[in-house]
Amino acid sequence: MNKLVLLFTLAVSSTSQAWTIDGLGEYKFDKLDKQTFIIHGPLGEPNVKNHGFMNNPGMVIGADGVIVIDPGGTYQVGKNVINEIKKITDKPIVAAFNTHVHGDHWLGNQAILEAYPNVKIYAHPAMIAQAKDGAGDSWVSIMDTSTEGLSKGTVATYPTDATTHLQEVNVAGETFRIHNDITGVAHTNTDIMVEHVGSKTLFLGDNDLIHRFGRFDGTSDMHGNIKALEYAIDLGLTHYVPGHGPSGDANNAVRPFLDYLIIIKEETAKGYEEDLADYEIKPFADKRLADYRDWHGYDAQLGKHINKMLLEIEALDI
Repeated sequence: MNKLVLLFTLAVSSTSQAWTIDGLGEYKFDKLDKQTFIIHGPLGEPNVKNHGFMNNPGMVIGADGVIVIDPGGTYQVGKNVINEIKKITDKPIVAAFNTHVHGDHWLGNQAILEAYPNVKIYAHPAMIAQAKDGAGDSWVSIMDTSTEGLSKGTVATYPTDATTHLQEVNVAGETFRIHNDITGVAHTNTDIMVEHVGSKTLFLGDNDLIHRFGRFDGTSDMHGNIKALEYAIDLGLTHYVPGHGPSGDANNAVRPFLDYLIIIKEETAKGYEEDLADYEIKPFADKRLADYRDWHGYDAQLGKHINKMLLEIEALDI
């Protein structure tokens, strides 16, 4: 068998076989409550070893169907997510949500619509537009390159229905409240946060990260991300699901990333007042960030985050 194939065991042929990623362990749905489940994916970037799987697919089991949130970053990952759902329930997938335009969260749509052609997939209108305008194909290429061809066959398969702020989507006896455009721009300008009303669970997408740092570039806004996390905490829900990393309550699954961003903002603002460059601000921020040094991407992203925050502060001061 090809060595690359050995790196990732696909479990689509048997529901008794574990979804195993060689060297990374087994992946299955963790139960948040009686009807809400999350697969907490591996941390890191898409690569050969993880086959492009690195997000937190979620599902809610309704009266007569399953609702999926962010089904993963390739066709193959999407098929594995479906297989893991079948281990828990025989109910069909009836709807899905995509939290933002980054393909590691939604290219699994392909597998869902292949298996369940009538599924509605909800997303921010800007996400749908950008995905169709080239971002989808770009992410297919990113996954193909990053996994050295192991995501071959993945085709950008777009959401079907645009959302609005505070829209309530009722499906399979469950209500989902959509939080669009909380600040205009946060992680991207395509973000939605999806609240499952029944279990008091909020799926934040990459507005929230735990034990992992991502990039702030393109259409991101760090000030907006802070406001989005404050908004999420103020909702007073029971469960919070980040785009990457472990779920939990607000204190352990939202507050850590919010505190990190606030520290970056405070130290960068001080440096700006003293006319310091980003590399001169970095040591002062690092002193306050000891609790984050073991988060994936800390060394690679800290300087970039300070640079991004400095640019935002400069723009606000004009």
